[in-house]
Amino acid sequence: MKQNSKTKPSSKAKPAKSKAKTPVKQNSKAPIKAPSKASLKPTSKTKQSVPLKTKASVKSTKPSTIKSTSKVKPKPPIKIKPKVAFYWCSSCGGCEETVVDLEEKILDVVAAVDIVFWPCAMDFKYDDVEAMPDQSITVSFINGAIRSSEQEEIAHLLRKKSQIVIAFGACAYMGGIPALANLKSKAGILERSYLKSPTVINKEKTLPDEKKLPQFYDTVYALDQVIDVDYYVPGCPPTSALLAQVVTLLLKGQLPPKGSVVGAKQSLCATCDRNSSKPDDLKTSVVKRIYQIQADPDKCFLAQGILCMGPATRAGCEGPCVSGNMPCTGCFGPLDGQDQGAKLIGAFGGFHTAETEKQVQEMVDSIPDPAGTFYRYGLSKSLLGSKRSNNKEGRS
Repeated sequence: MKQNSKTKPSSKAKPAKSKAKTPVKQNSKAPIKAPSKASLKPTSKTKQSVPLKTKASVKSTKPSTIKSTSKVKPKPPIKIKPKVAFYWCSSCGGCEETVVDLEEKILDVVAAVDIVFWPCAMDFKYDDVEAMPDQSITVSFINGAIRSSEQEEIAHLLRKKSQIVIAFGACAYMGGIPALANLKSKAGILERSYLKSPTVINKEKTLPDEKKLPQFYDTVYALDQVIDVDYYVPGCPPTSALLAQVVTLLLKGQLPPKGSVVGAKQSLCATCDRNSSKPDDLKTSVVKRIYQIQADPDKCFLAQGILCMGPATRAGCEGPCVSGNMPCTGCFGPLDGQDQGAKLIGAFGGFHTAETEKQVQEMVDSIPDPAGTFYRYGLSKSLLGSKRSNNKEGRS
């Protein structure tokens, strides 16, 4: 009996065939057509893989209203290193050693600054400096006195190219030991050096030809007698700690007022460990030189009759001479506004016991080199040297 098309099929009825078509093998010779864009679009009947929405994904849909909790570190600004120059004039090289004596700290200095001129240690030429824009060097450390035309020329060049010029060391600050040559004439110095010195053999009596060499001045000048100087760093040589202090002040922008001497504001005596042994009423009848007696390492030199420049000298040297049982020779210069030699001569006149002319002469004779004793480092800037420093003969 045929079933009515409207009646439901019995359980024994065969299941309806699936609408899915059996895949048909493609003819290997027939070209394979690329699927159309329409065929790639999912239909409403096709199940798609939808990512599970989390709270984070919901929040990320509104980035304009919700702040991110992650901290993004901004890129540090590019810092331009200060440009630094070192130059030596009439000097011994000790100030250059101060830079080297920074030891491992020199790596910090090199990392913090850009050394653009240092002919003592690196291969720089004068043309390199001339090609630099004016005021492009942040600071120039110039050590040594001015003795020749070449030294004066480079001092002027560095002043033009630098924002700050520092007289570095006793020679640049006050003339230093080279300035003791001001006690002699230029002709006398050349004669002694090239003709009459016992260690010189010069049968042809040859003297330097200034037509081919830089001019040798008749007078030794401190740096600020030739160019404008911003700051002074005393010492023969300055200590490495003092150099590090200056570089730190420079990097922090905390330099003192222009014209300042970077150092202590008190005399060496005020910081000396021997100061407590100095009697209030100091008296001496004769000046003894250090080699003439066995100095007591704990007693004030002046109390032992040994001439010491401590009362007239700025502190800050760390006292290496006194620690080595040698009296101060005055390399850190005077306190502000003082003539170093005149101050100690005045003090010396106060504690000697000479009463007769003969005793006074004996006292004077016990100091065979008064200029080298009282003005060893500061003759160019002293009352004795000021008249000669005004002599511009032979200078450009």
